[in-house]
Amino acid sequence: MDEKTVSVGGQEITYLESAGSQRAVVFVHGNSSSSGTWRQVLAGPFGQRFRCLALDLPGHGRSAPASDKSAYSLPGYAATLAGFAAARASDDAAIVGWSLGGHIAIESAPLLPKAAGFVVFGTPPVASAAQMAEAFLPNPALNTGFTAAVSQDEARAYAASFTAPGSALPLDEFVADILRTDGAAREGLYASIGEGRFANEVRIAGALRQPLAVLQGEAEQLVSLAYLQRLAIPALWRGAVQIIPGAGHAPHQEAPDEFTRLLEQFIADLG
Repeated sequence: MDEKTVSVGGQEITYLESAGSQRAVVFVHGNSSSSGTWRQVLAGPFGQRFRCLALDLPGHGRSAPASDKSAYSLPGYAATLAGFAAARASDDAAIVGWSLGGHIAIESAPLLPKAAGFVVFGTPPVASAAQMAEAFLPNPALNTGFTAAVSQDEARAYAASFTAPGSALPLDEFVADILRTDGAAREGLYASIGEGRFANEVRIAGALRQPLAVLQGEAEQLVSLAYLQRLAIPALWRGAVQIIPGAGHAPHQEAPDEFTRLLEQFIADLG
């Protein structure tokens, strides 16, 4: 697995690339996370088989802070994702997005007409800011994802919301990513959502022609399963939200074997 950089719209983007050569799979991390969250997937059998690319969004991980602060918004991140896919000759990839990364994946779908399919988890598509109260569970830790200055304790509480209650998964990497993230990225995302600068994700998901897999950890602490199950998505893979037992908001780390099994089955169904 190699760490590389590429210029996207004048922004230097750092990314990880696995050793595999089969279908390209682009991974998009969540709010205040980094490409490192996918390291186990990329280094394991899945990454050895498929050409996996995991980028650091502007202001996250090893990517530099955005020079244009409009990049810190869903439309800005979607443009970065589409530009990254084009720059790495992977605009026909399967796109996998976690949490904020899933929203970015959905928002980018009109910009990626050649994408083979989309996989999102920890991601409830919404049509408006008002709908977020219905889509997300009431968890005070969510506020940290929209706050510029974050303390060590706040970062740890936010990280704890990523896992199933009582999970033994260490939180140190989550915490380090949260504290490393440019605070302006969280602040800018909050402002852009409040101003309504994001697409109608429900409409995009409902109109998709490519398959859309929606995964959910059984012990998810942030996203409402009932809300997800009410959405009308004709292209929904297998016709239902796929539940990952024993996992919370981050099943790619809590249940990597089951997570990659589902990814492999999804990719197999793409043909």
